[in-house]
Amino acid sequence: MKAISKTVWMLSLVSLFTDTASEMLYPVMPVYLKSIGFSIVLICILEGFAEAMAGLSKGYFGKLSDSMGKRLPFVQMGYSLSAISKPLMALFTAPVWVFFSRTMDRLGKGIRTGARDAMLSGEATKATKGEIFGFHRSMDTLGAAIGPSLALLFLYFHPADYTTLFYIAIVPGLLAIIATLLLKEKTNPNIEPKTKPSFFSFLNYWKTSPKVYKRVVIGLLLFALFNSSDIFLLLQLKQCGLDDTQVIGIYIFYNLAYALFAFPVGKLADKVGLKNTFVAGLILFAIVYFGFAFTHTIYIYLALFLIYGLYAAATEGISKAWISNVTEDKDTATAIGTYAGFQSIAALLASSIAGIVWYQFGANALFVVVGISTLFCIFYFIFYTEKSIHKLQK
Repeated sequence: MKAISKTVWMLSLVSLFTDTASEMLYPVMPVYLKSIGFSIVLICILEGFAEAMAGLSKGYFGKLSDSMGKRLPFVQMGYSLSAISKPLMALFTAPVWVFFSRTMDRLGKGIRTGARDAMLSGEATKATKGEIFGFHRSMDTLGAAIGPSLALLFLYFHPADYTTLFYIAIVPGLLAIIATLLLKEKTNPNIEPKTKPSFFSFLNYWKTSPKVYKRVVIGLLLFALFNSSDIFLLLQLKQCGLDDTQVIGIYIFYNLAYALFAFPVGKLADKVGLKNTFVAGLILFAIVYFGFAFTHTIYIYLALFLIYGLYAAATEGISKAWISNVTEDKDTATAIGTYAGFQSIAALLASSIAGIVWYQFGANALFVVVGISTLFCIFYFIFYTEKSIHKLQK
């Protein structure tokens, strides 16, 4: 734990509080939107637009953070917007205001992502990136387990009172804002303020970025194109006869497993290599999807979600640690923001394609296709042996 500085602790607590607020609402969001008159089509349009906004803004604000040589203002503004947006969705229920509030929430994520991850990277050495990012993911995901648990508890005593739940969600959001005020900006003499970039200027980074960065990101995005939303796994649970409470319970179980594994897996990654850890995570992911294609037993589902938590611990924080190790410090926010932006767009495409495959050929076909596609991604990373990657990642 020596590598975990005060800044890392505070950023991790901010993420814990924010995810607690977000995940209190995530399981009930579709139900709430339907209750105020949104159709399924309008919900899909809302989520697609909000995620696209988050994706594009991650690259721009990452570039802007690097250009200004500042991290903390983006972290504070991003988390504040997300906290404020949640009660607005309950206060104003007209579609245009719901669109505005949901977009504000996702824009907040776009503003903070690159700068926050650059702050985390700045607190680590190349030998401790996995540990730092793993610890942060562990705390973040703990919030993702606490949030739905609180929502279930509240709705048990107050069924269908979604509006009040939205107001309650502002409490952990405000705690996140307060925690950001305790952060301090670390001065980096290697970062010199530059002119303000245009909105799509982050795309130019791809042209000038190191070859090793491009190779890593291409592999990560290839996987993102097949990694559809977790909602499809939860839908499969519903189709197999589980009720809403059981499905949310398994989702909480997955997040607890993820939170438990993220920190030790991050420390292990620093010893065995970030790439090796990521590939192991992809193998676990393939096992889960093949398992979902050929089983309909709740106990096996539980085992698969435990493995799924281990997969997430071995990939999500590790991928950002890996990127930060193959790029220069002055470009960290741009590099991570650009990747995160492309990943958001890839995730949208992945879920759209998955929905079409599910509708046309059924759930089992989807899980088999995703599993086989993941094997191609595994081969890409295993047989990618450029020496510069091995030197930088270990």
